[in-house]
Amino acid sequence: MIASLYAGISGLSANATAMTVIGDNIANVNTTAFKSNRAHFANILSTSLGGDAATANVGRGVEFWGAAAQWTQGSLENSSSPTDLAINGKGFFMVQDPNGSRYYTRAGNFAFDKQGYLVNPDGYRLQGYQLDANGNIGSITSIYIPGERVAPPRATGNFNFDINLSSTAVAGDSYTTAQTFYDSLGNAIPVTFTFTREAADRTWSVSASIPATAGSGVTIDGGASLTIVFDENGVMTSPAADVPLALTLTNGAASPQVVTWDLYNPSGGSFGDITGYASASGTTFQYQDGYPPGMLRGISIDESGIVTAAYSNGEMTPMFQLALVDFPSYDGLTKMGKNLYAESLESGQALIGTAGTGRLGSVAPSSLEMSNVDLAEEFVKMITTQRAFQANSRVITSSDEILQELINIKR
Repeated sequence: MIASLYAGISGLSANATAMTVIGDNIANVNTTAFKSNRAHFANILSTSLGGDAATANVGRGVEFWGAAAQWTQGSLENSSSPTDLAINGKGFFMVQDPNGSRYYTRAGNFAFDKQGYLVNPDGYRLQGYQLDANGNIGSITSIYIPGERVAPPRATGNFNFDINLSSTAVAGDSYTTAQTFYDSLGNAIPVTFTFTREAADRTWSVSASIPATAGSGVTIDGGASLTIVFDENGVMTSPAADVPLALTLTNGAASPQVVTWDLYNPSGGSFGDITGYASASGTTFQYQDGYPPGMLRGISIDESGIVTAAYSNGEMTPMFQLALVDFPSYDGLTKMGKNLYAESLESGQALIGTAGTGRLGSVAPSSLEMSNVDLAEEFVKMITTQRAFQANSRVITSSDEILQELINIKR
C-alpha cells in the first residue's frame, strides 16, 4: 500500500507541474512570437513481483519528463510600423546585448533608439550585414541609421534625352531644350541645349550653355558645338559614339565637370534617341544620374531583409541586410526569458545567413508573429489535467483508508 501512496503522490506532482505548463501557455497567449509548450510524462521504473517478466512488472507512478516547445508558425499580424518584423518560416533574428553577447529571437518588435540603432524593447541591437555602395554584403554589425543622416549629393556623370529634330526645318531654324545637372556640391545647374539647322542636307549643330552664376561655359566633345547628321530615314549617323561635355564651373564645385552624353549602348545601338523625322521638333524623355543632398525621411525593409533608407531627394539607398539564424536543433536552445534564446551544446552551432537561403524563411515587414497558443486546446488540457490531479488524490485517500483498515485489524 505504501507503493500506491507514492504512485498517487507522483501523479499529483507530475500533473501539478503540467498545470504550470498549461498556465504558462495561457498567460502568454498575447506574447509576441511565443511558442507554446507541451508537457510530457514518463512512467517510473517498474518493480518486479517475480514470475513471468512480461506480466509481473508493476509501475511505481509517473514523473514529469519535461516541456517541449511547439515550433509551429504563429499567425502574422499587420502593423503600421516599418520596423515591426516577423519571420515567415524557419529562423531567428540575432540581437546583441551591451556586453557583446548574442541572443536569438522571433519577436520582431524593434524600434530605433536615440542613437540610431535598431533595438528590441530591452535595448538589444538587431544584427545585420552591412551593404556597400554596390549592394555587396559585408560583415555583420549592429543596424545603425542615425535620424540626422544626410545622403551626399552626386554629380551628374551621364545624361541622355529623346529628341526629334524636324526634317522639314530650314537652315537657321533652331530648337532649344534644357536639362538640370548637379555639381559635386549638389547645386542644380540648368544646362540649355540649342539645336540649329545647318545648310547641309539633314545636318544640325548643337551647343550648350550654363548661367554665368554657375560657370564660364560648356564644351561639347572638346569644341563649342557638335555636328549631328541623319540619313535619309531620319536615323542619326554622326556622332557615332558617346559624347563628353565639360562644364567649367566657378561656384566652388569640382571643375571641370565632365558629363557623358549617352548616345549608344555599349552592346551597340542607340541609347538616347535623336531622330530626324518629319514631325515637329520636341523632347519626349530626359535622364541624368545626379542628385542633390537629401535628408533621411524613413526606412523600409523588404522580404529579403534588406534595410533601405529613403531620402528627401528621392534616393533609396540599401544599407543593411538582416542576419537570420538557423540551428540544427531548436529544442536544444536555452530559454533566457524576454523572448530570447541562447545557443547551447544541445542546439548546435548557430547557422547565420540571410532570408531565403538554406532553411531560412522570408522576412514579413510591418508584421508581428503572434503566439501559437491554441486557447481551446489549452482549456481541454487544463480540464483533463485537473481531473488527473483529482484522481491521483483519490488514490492517496483510498490507500490511506486501506492502511487504516489494516491498522484496525490489529485491534
